[in-house]
Amino acid sequence: MRLVLDTNTALSGLLWGGTPGRVIDAAEAQRIELASSAALLAELQGVLSREKFAKQLAKRGLTVADVFDGYAAMVTLILPAVIAPTITRDPADDQVLAAALAAQADLIVSGDAHLLDLKNFQGIEIITAAAALERIGSGA
Repeated sequence: MRLVLDTNTALSGLLWGGTPGRVIDAAEAQRIELASSAALLAELQGVLSREKFAKQLAKRGLTVADVFDGYAAMVTLILPAVIAPTITRDPADDQVLAAALAAQADLIVSGDAHLLDLKNFQGIEIITAAAALERIGSGA
């Protein structure tokens, strides 16, 4: 099963664990495949570099490079598809859709209301991390 995580889901899983972290754990265990694009990875790196996350990184003894490089090594990098503007309330979310389409993802995993409200994009279901874990199986 191939998934694309939006940036906030990836960030949450990488820094705080919880349900999104269990999705990332499933990828580390090679039970699922994560796909991403250069634009999504750049967004993640930028967000990780924000001062407000420095304390969480320090508490875990990690650097931005540690977290980013680990995630980047785990994902399959794809060239995003060219899509028509879809999420007018937050055009940056279109990057997630473009990556998922190009990756032929089975699921988009997000906590973002703009994406979740869409429910489906060209046959790719958009679900929460909790719903993704149910799909992956109880061993996640």
